[in-house]
Amino acid sequence: MFHVGGARSALFNWALAERYGGQFVLRIEDTDAARNRPEWTEGIISALAWIGVHGENPVFEGPYFQSAYEPQHREAVAKLLADGKAYHCDCTREQLEARTGSEHRGYDGHCRDRGLTSGAVRFRTPDEGVTVVDDVIRGRVEFPNDAQEDFVIARTDGSPLYVLANAVDDITQSITHVIRGEEHLSNAARQQLLWPALGATPPVWAHLPVIVNEQRKKLSKRRDKVALESYRDEGYLAEAMVNYLMLLGWGPGDDREIMPWSEMVPLFRLEDVNSASAFFDEKKLRAFNGEYIRALPLAEFIARCDLFLDPSWDRQVFAEIAPLVQTRISVLSEVSANVDFLYLPEPVFDQASWDKGMKNAPREILSGYLARLETVSFDPESLKTALEEVGAEHGLKLSKAQAPIRVALTGRTVGLPLFESIHALGPARTQARLQAALTRLTP
Repeated sequence: MFHVGGARSALFNWALAERYGGQFVLRIEDTDAARNRPEWTEGIISALAWIGVHGENPVFEGPYFQSAYEPQHREAVAKLLADGKAYHCDCTREQLEARTGSEHRGYDGHCRDRGLTSGAVRFRTPDEGVTVVDDVIRGRVEFPNDAQEDFVIARTDGSPLYVLANAVDDITQSITHVIRGEEHLSNAARQQLLWPALGATPPVWAHLPVIVNEQRKKLSKRRDKVALESYRDEGYLAEAMVNYLMLLGWGPGDDREIMPWSEMVPLFRLEDVNSASAFFDEKKLRAFNGEYIRALPLAEFIARCDLFLDPSWDRQVFAEIAPLVQTRISVLSEVSANVDFLYLPEPVFDQASWDKGMKNAPREILSGYLARLETVSFDPESLKTALEEVGAEHGLKLSKAQAPIRVALTGRTVGLPLFESIHALGPARTQARLQAALTRLTP
Protein backbone atom coordinates (compact mmCIF):
# COMPACT_ATOMS: atom_id res chain seq x y z
CA MET A 1 0.00 0.00 0.00
CA PHE A 2 1.03 3.60 -0.57
CA HIS A 3 1.15 5.61 2.65
CA VAL A 4 -0.61 9.00 2.71
CA GLY A 5 2.65 10.41 4.09
CA GLY A 6 4.43 9.21 0.97
CA ALA A 7 1.69 10.78 -1.13
CA ARG A 8 2.14 14.11 0.69
CA SER A 9 5.91 13.98 0.08
CA ALA A 10 5.33 13.17 -3.59
CA LEU A 11 2.97 16.12 -4.00
CA PHE A 12 5.40 18.57 -2.41
CA ASN A 13 8.13 17.34 -4.79
CA TRP A 14 5.69 17.50 -7.71
CA ALA A 15 4.63 21.06 -6.87
CA LEU A 16 8.25 22.22 -6.66
CA ALA A 17 9.14 20.56 -9.97
CA GLU A 18 6.13 22.07 -11.71
CA ARG A 19 6.70 25.55 -10.34
CA TYR A 20 10.37 25.78 -11.26
CA GLY A 21 10.42 23.70 -14.43
CA GLY A 22 12.27 20.79 -12.86
CA GLN A 23 11.84 17.03 -13.08
CA PHE A 24 10.06 14.77 -10.61
CA VAL A 25 12.03 11.51 -10.47
CA LEU A 26 10.25 8.33 -9.43
CA ARG A 27 12.73 5.72 -8.27
CA ILE A 28 11.63 2.33 -7.02
CA GLU A 29 14.13 1.16 -4.41
CA ASP A 30 13.80 -2.56 -5.03
CA THR A 31 17.05 -3.98 -3.68
CA ASP A 32 15.35 -5.46 -0.59
CA ALA A 33 13.81 -8.65 -2.01
CA ALA A 34 11.55 -9.15 1.02
CA ARG A 35 9.85 -5.80 0.36
CA ASN A 36 9.77 -6.01 -3.41
CA ARG A 37 6.95 -7.47 -5.49
CA PRO A 38 5.74 -6.39 -8.95
CA GLU A 39 2.19 -5.85 -7.73
CA TRP A 40 3.43 -3.52 -5.00
CA THR A 41 5.35 -1.49 -7.55
CA GLU A 42 2.27 -1.28 -9.75
CA GLY A 43 0.26 -0.21 -6.70
CA ILE A 44 2.65 2.70 -6.07
CA ILE A 45 2.54 3.81 -9.70
CA SER A 46 -1.26 3.51 -9.79
CA ALA A 47 -1.72 5.45 -6.55
CA LEU A 48 0.58 8.23 -7.74
CA ALA A 49 -1.26 8.42 -11.05
CA TRP A 50 -4.56 8.78 -9.17
CA ILE A 51 -3.32 12.00 -7.51
CA GLY A 52 -1.99 13.33 -10.81
CA VAL A 53 1.65 12.25 -10.64
CA HIS A 54 2.21 10.31 -13.84
CA GLY A 55 4.20 10.06 -17.05
CA GLU A 56 1.71 11.95 -19.19
CA ASN A 57 3.10 15.13 -17.65
CA PRO A 58 6.55 16.16 -18.99
CA VAL A 59 7.65 16.94 -15.43
CA PHE A 60 7.58 13.20 -14.64
CA GLU A 61 10.68 11.05 -15.10
CA GLY A 62 10.92 7.33 -14.47
CA PRO A 63 10.20 4.96 -12.99
CA TYR A 64 13.78 3.93 -12.41
CA PHE A 65 14.68 0.82 -10.44
CA GLN A 66 17.49 0.93 -7.93
CA SER A 67 18.55 -2.63 -8.72
CA ALA A 68 19.55 -1.50 -12.23
CA TYR A 69 22.26 0.71 -10.74
CA GLU A 70 24.09 -1.96 -8.75
CA PRO A 71 27.25 -1.68 -10.91
CA GLN A 72 27.49 2.01 -10.00
CA HIS A 73 26.91 1.15 -6.34
CA ARG A 74 29.78 -1.35 -6.35
CA GLU A 75 32.03 1.11 -8.19
CA ALA A 76 31.31 3.72 -5.51
CA VAL A 77 32.22 1.27 -2.74
CA ALA A 78 35.48 0.41 -4.54
CA LYS A 79 36.30 4.12 -4.93
CA LEU A 80 35.71 4.83 -1.25
CA LEU A 81 37.93 1.86 -0.30
CA ALA A 82 40.67 3.00 -2.68
CA ASP A 83 40.54 6.56 -1.33
CA GLY A 84 40.83 5.36 2.26
CA LYS A 85 37.38 6.68 3.09
CA ALA A 86 36.02 3.21 3.79
CA TYR A 87 37.39 -0.07 5.11
CA HIS A 88 36.51 -3.73 5.50
CA CYS A 89 35.22 -5.02 8.82
CA ASP A 90 34.61 -8.56 10.04
CA CYS A 91 33.33 -7.74 13.52
CA THR A 92 30.20 -9.44 14.79
CA ARG A 93 27.63 -7.87 17.08
CA GLU A 94 28.71 -10.29 19.83
CA GLN A 95 32.34 -9.20 19.53
CA LEU A 96 31.36 -5.54 19.67
CA GLU A 97 29.28 -6.07 22.80
CA ALA A 98 32.13 -7.97 24.41
CA ARG A 99 34.54 -5.07 23.72
CA THR A 100 32.20 -2.24 24.75
CA GLY A 101 30.26 -4.03 27.49
CA SER A 102 26.96 -2.74 26.10
CA GLU A 103 24.43 -3.87 23.54
CA HIS A 104 23.51 -0.26 22.86
CA ARG A 105 26.92 1.20 21.96
CA GLY A 106 27.70 2.00 18.35
CA TYR A 107 30.62 0.60 16.41
CA ASP A 108 33.99 1.32 18.06
CA GLY A 109 36.21 1.54 14.96
CA HIS A 110 38.07 -1.67 15.79
CA CYS A 111 38.79 -2.59 12.14
CA ARG A 112 39.76 0.88 10.93
CA ASP A 113 43.45 0.14 10.62
CA ARG A 114 43.54 -3.64 10.41
CA GLY A 115 43.93 -3.61 6.64
CA LEU A 116 41.33 -6.31 5.98
CA THR A 117 40.49 -7.19 2.36
CA SER A 118 37.13 -8.84 2.98
CA GLY A 119 34.05 -8.46 5.15
CA ALA A 120 31.43 -5.77 5.31
CA VAL A 121 32.45 -2.26 4.28
CA ARG A 122 32.18 0.68 6.67
CA PHE A 123 32.44 4.38 5.87
CA ARG A 124 35.09 6.21 7.89
CA THR A 125 33.32 9.11 9.61
CA PRO A 126 35.29 12.13 10.89
CA ASP A 127 36.45 11.92 14.50
CA GLU A 128 36.00 15.60 15.31
CA GLY A 129 33.77 18.53 14.47
CA VAL A 130 30.17 18.40 13.28
CA THR A 131 28.37 17.38 10.15
CA VAL A 132 25.95 20.13 9.16
CA VAL A 133 22.74 19.56 7.24
CA ASP A 134 21.31 22.86 6.02
CA ASP A 135 17.61 22.08 5.85
CA VAL A 136 15.24 24.48 4.09
CA ILE A 137 12.48 23.70 6.60
CA ARG A 138 14.46 23.08 9.80
CA GLY A 139 17.42 25.38 9.34
CA ARG A 140 20.92 24.37 10.37
CA VAL A 141 20.97 20.88 11.90
CA GLU A 142 24.25 19.76 13.48
CA PHE A 143 25.36 16.18 14.06
CA PRO A 144 28.46 15.84 16.31
CA ASN A 145 30.89 13.56 14.50
CA ASP A 146 32.09 11.88 17.68
CA ALA A 147 28.51 10.61 18.12
CA GLN A 148 28.39 9.06 14.64
CA GLU A 149 29.66 5.54 14.19
CA ASP A 150 31.46 4.24 11.11
CA PHE A 151 28.34 3.02 9.33
CA VAL A 152 28.09 0.03 7.02
CA ILE A 153 27.70 0.84 3.31
CA ALA A 154 28.05 -2.69 1.84
CA ARG A 155 27.41 -6.20 3.07
CA THR A 156 29.96 -8.99 3.17
CA ASP A 157 28.84 -10.18 -0.26
CA GLY A 158 29.47 -6.71 -1.70
CA SER A 159 25.83 -5.72 -2.09
CA PRO A 160 25.25 -2.07 -1.12
CA LEU A 161 23.06 -0.88 1.72
CA TYR A 162 20.31 1.69 1.27
CA VAL A 163 22.29 4.66 2.55
CA LEU A 164 25.04 4.18 -0.05
CA ALA A 165 22.76 3.14 -2.93
CA ASN A 166 20.50 6.11 -2.28
CA ALA A 167 23.36 8.62 -2.42
CA VAL A 168 24.84 7.06 -5.55
CA ASP A 169 21.47 7.02 -7.32
CA ASP A 170 20.84 10.65 -6.42
CA ILE A 171 24.24 11.65 -7.79
CA THR A 172 23.82 9.52 -10.94
CA GLN A 173 20.37 10.99 -11.62
CA SER A 174 21.46 14.59 -10.93
CA ILE A 175 19.07 15.09 -8.03
CA THR A 176 19.16 18.69 -6.81
CA HIS A 177 16.47 18.62 -4.11
CA VAL A 178 15.62 15.86 -1.65
CA ILE A 179 12.22 16.49 -0.08
CA ARG A 180 11.15 13.70 2.25
CA GLY A 181 9.71 12.87 5.66
CA GLU A 182 11.25 13.94 8.94
CA GLU A 183 12.10 10.33 9.85
CA HIS A 184 14.86 10.41 7.21
CA LEU A 185 16.68 13.35 8.80
CA SER A 186 19.12 11.03 10.59
CA ASN A 187 20.05 9.51 7.21
CA ALA A 188 20.81 12.98 5.90
CA ALA A 189 23.89 13.28 8.10
CA ARG A 190 25.38 10.13 6.59
CA GLN A 191 24.46 11.14 3.06
CA GLN A 192 25.87 14.60 3.68
CA LEU A 193 29.20 12.84 4.30
CA LEU A 194 28.88 10.42 1.37
CA TRP A 195 28.17 12.98 -1.36
CA PRO A 196 31.47 14.93 -1.08
CA ALA A 197 33.36 11.68 -0.46
CA LEU A 198 32.06 10.59 -3.88
CA GLY A 199 33.06 13.91 -5.44
CA ALA A 200 29.61 15.53 -5.54
CA THR A 201 27.93 18.54 -3.95
CA PRO A 202 25.11 17.55 -1.58
CA PRO A 203 21.54 18.43 -2.63
CA VAL A 204 19.13 20.87 -1.07
CA TRP A 205 17.59 19.08 1.92
CA ALA A 206 14.01 19.56 3.09
CA HIS A 207 12.53 17.25 5.72
CA LEU A 208 8.76 17.50 5.98
CA PRO A 209 6.90 17.48 9.31
CA VAL A 210 5.71 14.15 10.62
CA ILE A 211 2.00 13.39 10.12
CA VAL A 212 0.16 12.43 13.32
CA ASN A 213 -3.26 11.07 14.31
CA GLU A 214 -5.74 12.66 16.73
CA GLN A 215 -3.72 11.33 19.69
CA ARG A 216 -0.73 13.18 18.19
CA LYS A 217 1.02 9.88 17.50
CA LYS A 218 2.80 9.32 14.22
CA LEU A 219 0.48 7.70 11.67
CA SER A 220 1.06 3.97 11.73
CA LYS A 221 -0.08 1.41 9.17
CA ARG A 222 -0.65 -1.01 12.06
CA ARG A 223 -3.01 1.33 13.87
CA ASP A 224 -4.30 4.03 11.51
CA LYS A 225 -5.98 4.22 8.14
CA VAL A 226 -3.01 5.28 6.04
CA ALA A 227 -3.27 3.57 2.64
CA LEU A 228 -3.97 6.06 -0.14
CA GLU A 229 -5.69 3.29 -2.10
CA SER A 230 -8.23 2.72 0.67
CA TYR A 231 -9.36 6.34 0.42
CA ARG A 232 -9.58 6.04 -3.35
CA ASP A 233 -11.63 2.86 -3.07
CA GLU A 234 -13.95 4.44 -0.51
CA GLY A 235 -14.90 7.15 -2.96
CA TYR A 236 -12.72 10.11 -2.09
CA LEU A 237 -12.04 12.36 -5.08
CA ALA A 238 -8.42 12.69 -6.14
CA GLU A 239 -8.62 16.48 -6.29
CA ALA A 240 -9.97 16.64 -2.72
CA MET A 241 -7.22 14.33 -1.46
CA VAL A 242 -4.55 16.38 -3.23
CA ASN A 243 -5.91 19.62 -1.79
CA TYR A 244 -6.01 18.19 1.73
CA LEU A 245 -2.55 16.56 1.63
CA MET A 246 -0.97 19.79 0.42
CA LEU A 247 -2.21 21.50 3.59
CA LEU A 248 -0.39 19.05 5.90
CA GLY A 249 2.48 21.33 6.81
CA TRP A 250 1.92 24.10 4.25
CA GLY A 251 -0.75 26.63 3.46
CA PRO A 252 -1.37 29.11 0.64
CA GLY A 253 -2.09 31.96 3.05
CA ASP A 254 -5.14 34.23 3.44
CA ASP A 255 -6.84 31.42 5.40
CA ARG A 256 -7.79 29.72 2.14
CA GLU A 257 -8.14 25.96 2.21
CA ILE A 258 -10.29 24.77 -0.71
CA MET A 259 -8.05 25.44 -3.68
CA PRO A 260 -7.36 23.61 -6.95
CA TRP A 261 -3.88 22.32 -7.76
CA SER A 262 -3.37 24.88 -10.54
CA GLU A 263 -3.69 27.69 -7.98
CA MET A 264 -1.53 26.04 -5.31
CA VAL A 265 1.55 25.41 -7.48
CA PRO A 266 2.42 29.10 -8.12
CA LEU A 267 2.18 29.77 -4.38
CA PHE A 268 4.18 26.77 -3.15
CA ARG A 269 7.54 27.46 -1.51
CA LEU A 270 9.57 25.03 0.59
CA GLU A 271 10.51 27.93 2.85
CA ASP A 272 6.86 28.24 3.88
CA VAL A 273 6.54 24.63 5.06
CA ASN A 274 6.05 24.35 8.81
CA SER A 275 8.35 22.11 10.85
CA ALA A 276 5.64 21.29 13.44
CA SER A 277 3.81 17.97 13.17
CA ALA A 278 0.72 17.92 10.93
CA PHE A 279 -2.56 16.39 12.12
CA PHE A 280 -4.27 14.08 9.63
CA ASP A 281 -7.90 14.88 10.39
CA GLU A 282 -10.09 12.39 8.51
CA LYS A 283 -13.23 14.34 9.43
CA LYS A 284 -11.80 17.43 7.79
CA LEU A 285 -10.75 15.42 4.74
CA ARG A 286 -14.29 14.08 4.54
CA ALA A 287 -15.68 17.62 4.66
CA PHE A 288 -13.25 18.66 1.90
CA ASN A 289 -14.44 15.75 -0.19
CA GLY A 290 -18.07 16.71 0.28
CA GLU A 291 -17.27 20.22 -0.95
CA TYR A 292 -15.57 18.84 -4.05
CA ILE A 293 -18.45 16.42 -4.74
CA ARG A 294 -21.00 19.22 -4.60
CA ALA A 295 -18.88 21.34 -6.96
CA LEU A 296 -18.88 18.67 -9.70
CA PRO A 297 -21.02 19.26 -12.78
CA LEU A 298 -23.98 16.91 -12.51
CA ALA A 299 -22.98 14.81 -15.53
CA GLU A 300 -19.50 14.29 -14.08
CA PHE A 301 -20.93 13.40 -10.67
CA ILE A 302 -23.16 10.76 -12.30
CA ALA A 303 -20.19 9.34 -14.20
CA ARG A 304 -18.01 9.12 -11.10
CA CYS A 305 -20.74 7.33 -9.19
CA ASP A 306 -20.90 4.53 -11.73
CA LEU A 307 -18.26 2.36 -10.03
CA PHE A 308 -20.19 2.52 -6.77
CA LEU A 309 -23.53 1.35 -8.18
CA ASP A 310 -24.63 -2.22 -8.79
CA PRO A 311 -24.02 -3.02 -12.49
CA SER A 312 -27.62 -4.21 -12.88
CA TRP A 313 -29.17 -0.94 -11.69
CA ASP A 314 -30.88 1.29 -14.25
CA ARG A 315 -28.63 4.33 -14.73
CA GLN A 316 -31.49 6.44 -16.04
CA VAL A 317 -33.34 5.99 -12.75
CA PHE A 318 -30.19 7.07 -10.91
CA ALA A 319 -29.71 10.10 -13.16
CA GLU A 320 -33.15 11.38 -12.14
CA ILE A 321 -32.39 11.17 -8.42
CA ALA A 322 -28.66 12.09 -8.68
CA PRO A 323 -29.08 15.84 -7.97
CA LEU A 324 -30.52 14.97 -4.55
CA VAL A 325 -27.75 12.47 -3.83
CA GLN A 326 -25.01 14.91 -4.77
CA THR A 327 -25.99 17.38 -2.06
CA ARG A 328 -26.05 14.79 0.72
CA ILE A 329 -23.00 12.55 0.51
CA SER A 330 -19.40 13.06 1.57
CA VAL A 331 -17.83 10.05 -0.19
CA LEU A 332 -19.00 8.23 -3.29
CA SER A 333 -19.34 4.91 -1.47
CA GLU A 334 -22.39 6.40 0.28
CA VAL A 335 -24.29 6.60 -3.01
CA SER A 336 -25.52 3.02 -3.04
CA ALA A 337 -27.11 3.14 0.42
CA ASN A 338 -28.99 6.29 -0.56
CA VAL A 339 -30.60 4.88 -3.70
CA ASP A 340 -30.83 1.10 -3.23
CA PHE A 341 -34.51 1.39 -2.18
CA LEU A 342 -35.29 2.32 -5.79
CA TYR A 343 -33.87 -0.93 -7.12
CA LEU A 344 -34.57 -3.56 -4.48
CA PRO A 345 -37.88 -5.48 -4.75
CA GLU A 346 -38.57 -4.50 -1.14
CA PRO A 347 -36.71 -2.46 1.47
CA VAL A 348 -34.21 -4.10 3.79
CA PHE A 349 -35.09 -3.35 7.40
CA ASP A 350 -32.82 -3.42 10.37
CA GLN A 351 -34.68 -3.75 13.66
CA ALA A 352 -33.24 -0.57 15.17
CA SER A 353 -34.44 1.57 12.26
CA TRP A 354 -37.85 -0.11 12.27
CA ASP A 355 -38.31 0.44 16.01
CA LYS A 356 -37.20 4.06 15.79
CA GLY A 357 -39.45 4.89 12.83
CA MET A 358 -42.56 3.15 14.12
CA LYS A 359 -42.95 5.03 17.42
CA ASN A 360 -45.70 7.56 16.76
CA ALA A 361 -49.10 6.22 15.62
CA PRO A 362 -47.53 4.17 12.81
CA ARG A 363 -50.72 2.28 11.84
CA GLU A 364 -52.76 5.45 11.68
CA ILE A 365 -50.15 7.33 9.66
CA LEU A 366 -49.50 4.46 7.23
CA SER A 367 -53.17 3.69 6.62
CA GLY A 368 -54.17 7.36 6.45
CA TYR A 369 -51.44 8.20 3.95
CA LEU A 370 -52.18 5.08 1.93
CA ALA A 371 -55.79 6.26 1.60
CA ARG A 372 -54.74 9.78 0.56
CA LEU A 373 -52.49 8.40 -2.19
CA GLU A 374 -55.58 7.09 -3.97
CA THR A 375 -56.56 10.64 -4.93
CA VAL A 376 -53.50 12.86 -4.55
CA SER A 377 -51.36 14.07 -7.43
CA PHE A 378 -48.00 12.31 -7.34
CA ASP A 379 -45.74 15.36 -7.43
CA PRO A 380 -43.46 16.02 -4.39
CA GLU A 381 -45.36 19.09 -3.15
CA SER A 382 -48.75 17.36 -3.24
CA LEU A 383 -47.27 14.29 -1.54
CA LYS A 384 -45.90 16.50 1.21
CA THR A 385 -49.20 18.34 1.73
CA ALA A 386 -51.08 15.03 1.98
CA LEU A 387 -48.78 13.75 4.74
CA GLU A 388 -48.96 17.04 6.63
CA GLU A 389 -52.73 16.68 6.69
CA VAL A 390 -52.57 13.06 7.85
CA GLY A 391 -50.12 14.00 10.59
CA ALA A 392 -52.29 16.91 11.75
CA GLU A 393 -55.23 14.56 12.16
CA HIS A 394 -53.19 12.66 14.76
CA GLY A 395 -51.48 15.64 16.39
CA LEU A 396 -48.13 15.06 14.71
CA LYS A 397 -45.92 17.54 12.92
CA LEU A 398 -44.49 16.55 9.56
CA SER A 399 -41.09 15.60 11.06
CA LYS A 400 -42.82 12.96 13.20
CA ALA A 401 -45.39 11.86 10.65
CA GLN A 402 -42.85 11.11 7.94
CA ALA A 403 -40.77 8.72 10.11
CA PRO A 404 -42.95 5.60 9.63
CA ILE A 405 -43.43 6.43 5.94
CA ARG A 406 -39.67 6.71 5.34
CA VAL A 407 -38.89 3.44 7.10
CA ALA A 408 -41.71 1.64 5.31
CA LEU A 409 -40.46 2.79 1.90
CA THR A 410 -36.65 2.78 2.30
CA GLY A 411 -35.90 0.67 5.37
CA ARG A 412 -33.97 3.57 6.91
CA THR A 413 -34.67 6.51 9.21
CA VAL A 414 -32.54 8.95 7.17
CA GLY A 415 -31.96 9.40 3.47
CA LEU A 416 -32.85 11.51 0.49
CA PRO A 417 -35.74 14.02 0.67
CA LEU A 418 -38.79 11.86 1.33
CA PHE A 419 -41.27 13.24 -1.16
CA GLU A 420 -38.84 13.30 -4.07
CA SER A 421 -38.04 9.68 -3.13
CA ILE A 422 -41.73 8.74 -3.19
CA HIS A 423 -42.09 10.42 -6.57
CA ALA A 424 -39.13 8.41 -7.92
CA LEU A 425 -40.48 5.18 -6.44
CA GLY A 426 -43.83 5.65 -8.17
CA PRO A 427 -47.47 5.02 -7.04
CA ALA A 428 -47.62 1.24 -7.36
CA ARG A 429 -44.46 0.42 -5.44
CA THR A 430 -45.14 3.11 -2.84
CA GLN A 431 -48.58 1.73 -2.08
CA ALA A 432 -47.33 -1.85 -2.02
CA ARG A 433 -44.62 -1.00 0.50
CA LEU A 434 -46.95 0.93 2.76
CA GLN A 435 -49.37 -2.01 2.75
CA ALA A 436 -46.51 -4.42 3.51
CA ALA A 437 -45.47 -2.27 6.47
CA LEU A 438 -49.02 -2.28 7.80
CA THR A 439 -49.09 -6.05 7.55
CA ARG A 440 -45.80 -6.26 9.39
CA LEU A 441 -47.22 -4.10 12.19
CA THR A 442 -50.18 -6.46 12.69
CA PRO A 443 -49.69 -8.68 15.77
